[in-house]
Amino acid sequence: MGWLWTIIVGGILGWLAGLIVSKDIPFGIIGNILAGIIGASIGNALGLDIGPTLGGMSVIGTLVGAIILILVVSFIFGMLKGNKRA
Repeated sequence: MGWLWTIIVGGILGWLAGLIVSKDIPFGIIGNILAGIIGASIGNALGLDIGPTLGGMSVIGTLVGAIILILVVSFIFGMLKGNKRA
């Protein structure tokens, strides 16, 4: 059941991070889940394993990591869209 909690919490925190930065995450709910799970890894790599944990993920670290990931992905997708128009 641990993997199910990871997916649920990752999806919710990824969605919340998207709301915080007001950016659309590519691939909808799957993108939210991936942003949350990968964001947890980024947050832990940055030493942000602080605050309460849900589904084995630090809420604050996951949010910060997911926000960073969403900003980077949005920047890259924005660059790719800009190059197609030129």
